[in-house]
Amino acid sequence: MSPNFQIAWRFLVAKKRALFMSLAGIVFGVAFFIVTQAQTAGFQNFFVQTILGVNGALRVQDQYQYTLTDMVAELEESEEVDRIRLREGREYRPGVHNPNQVAEAVRAFEEVTGVAAVLRGSSSISSGFRSDEGRVLGINLLEYLAVSDLGMYLRHGDLADFSADPAGILLGNRLAARLQVSVGDTVYLGHLGEQRRYRIAAIYETGVEQYDRFHYFIHQAEARLLLKRPDEVSYLQVAVRNPNNAPVLAQRIEEAVGHHVASWQERERSWLDVFRVLTISSAITMSAIILIAGLGIFNTLAIIVMERSREIAILRSMGYSRGDIRAIFIYQGMVVMVLGTVVGFILALCLTWGVERLPIRIRGIFATDSFLVEWSIWHYVWAAVIAAVVVFIASWIPARKAARMEPANIIRGTGA
Repeated sequence: MSPNFQIAWRFLVAKKRALFMSLAGIVFGVAFFIVTQAQTAGFQNFFVQTILGVNGALRVQDQYQYTLTDMVAELEESEEVDRIRLREGREYRPGVHNPNQVAEAVRAFEEVTGVAAVLRGSSSISSGFRSDEGRVLGINLLEYLAVSDLGMYLRHGDLADFSADPAGILLGNRLAARLQVSVGDTVYLGHLGEQRRYRIAAIYETGVEQYDRFHYFIHQAEARLLLKRPDEVSYLQVAVRNPNNAPVLAQRIEEAVGHHVASWQERERSWLDVFRVLTISSAITMSAIILIAGLGIFNTLAIIVMERSREIAILRSMGYSRGDIRAIFIYQGMVVMVLGTVVGFILALCLTWGVERLPIRIRGIFATDSFLVEWSIWHYVWAAVIAAVVVFIASWIPARKAARMEPANIIRGTGA
């Protein structure tokens, strides 16, 4: 242990109460920063998983052609000419009219892991008790299970029953509650004055209220008969290896197949913006606690400089350089930072473990019965970085003042 560090430690422990208050600020600031970031990231990641499980990473939908073929734009800083395709200049034809060919073209992309055709349309749904309006989704079950988490969302019934029954139907739990029906009951779907009879094979719950309230699944062959659309499908739902790369892949597929392709980031932009704001807001709030602790460290070191001015003069007279004096006071801040960060990490681990087990019932944008957290090393890294920056700045100013003291002036009583 270097002499500078030993002197720093003795100066610091002489102010035990101030040391404890500064240390407590760093501990709680670091711990709460990590816990809030873990909670926000946990809810955001679960929301993303739910969206991917329900709607897939990509959706290939309306076919398009250009009415304004292109627009020539001259670059401001170059003589080159760039041809820009404009979505505003497109003419859209709803649906996918050659689903097999388009699906094969999409599957040719290496990043794609699954493609499922979905036929969607509006219909009435009624039971012996009441009727309602909703959206029927015609699917091929095996294809759809490859691009969604439908099997994980079942609450009652069995997908095997749905697969074996051409007249089977899957209902969301909220819609089933409104119709007052359960597995095995009969419902009637109506479209353009025609009604068809179906048996409830299973009831699912995604936690997305609008989805569970208005959507129901039937076999695609049945959907074609009900909706009277024998050839086309409404969209292709696509699963990919890395959902984070969905926007780039969407653009490539769109250019290849001539259909509009929407990534999950594009479809859920508003909710992602909400989570981003919450993440930044909680980080700023918790960083304020660390900043207040930094002010406490600054105040403690400033007092030590004033009270230890004669000791500083003696050290300078013994040959200690300005750099040595500066290091002594920076060491004091770093000791508080390291101890506070380590204890804060331990407290954060305990708090995160406890928060994860707190019961909470959430339904609306996803379904969960407990707090969601993400265990990420980056939350700890960022907490340590923020603490280190704040403490270093808080330590540097008193350290600089101490280093500039002249021994002769202090001894004569004029340098304090």
